[in-house]
Amino acid sequence: MTFPSESLSSTLIPEFPEKFAVLGIGLHLLDDYSSWLSSRLSRKIPTHVVTLNAEMVMQALENSDLAQIIEQAELVIPDGAGITFYLSLYGKECKRCPGIEIAEFMVTEAANLGTSAPVFFYGGKPGVTQQAAAMWQKQLPEIAIAGTEHGYITPAEETAFLQKLSDLQPSLILVGLGVPRQEFWIAKHRHICPQAIWIGVGGSFDIWAGVKTRAPGWLRDRNLEWLYRLYQEPWRWRRMLALPHFALKALGNRVGLKMKSEVRSQESEV
Repeated sequence: MTFPSESLSSTLIPEFPEKFAVLGIGLHLLDDYSSWLSSRLSRKIPTHVVTLNAEMVMQALENSDLAQIIEQAELVIPDGAGITFYLSLYGKECKRCPGIEIAEFMVTEAANLGTSAPVFFYGGKPGVTQQAAAMWQKQLPEIAIAGTEHGYITPAEETAFLQKLSDLQPSLILVGLGVPRQEFWIAKHRHICPQAIWIGVGGSFDIWAGVKTRAPGWLRDRNLEWLYRLYQEPWRWRRMLALPHFALKALGNRVGLKMKSEVRSQESEV
């Protein structure tokens, strides 16, 4: 995934990206998600970023609240190979945009803006989030880290944490609570920092902290990153069953639409 060295002028970036429904769940289509988000960061435009994959789509089809949150998000990107597969069935060319890569790009962009764009890391296991932030501080000394907090705080601790967020007003907030918990959490609390960009980053903190590793490039290039994650986390196999279900549903949906189109064509000729 190629990131621009500079943010493009806001006049070149559509304010409202085109949307396309993936089994009824809206996805935004852009040639350059990075520049769109970078522009929003510099202009302090509030944004909820959802990194959509096949598993999340299947969850949303069974959970109307999650579907509504995805619908209301300012940016929904194609994170999983299943999503790009679905788009290809309809002749839509859109490269996969892994959530961890868009998050890494945005951390770098925030660092370039220095103290005007502080970053907050929330989620993950105790100690891991701090390690992830420390890695970024070492890699990007100019980054302004507003703070960190692990994802295992008590309700009482969360009250104090939310007040802390309100006081700090970070520009970029990375939330690693897992899907769909992080999406619900962001939707519920994003009003606290009304000028921030909020991104659900899943297990990215583990990778940045060195607790886990990302799939080798040759696997990522073949859209097999999910297989490597299953190797690292075999307990995920039940959740991975959503992938073949999604593929079958996607193919069935496409065939059904094609048949309806052919019937209409035949009727119009009669």
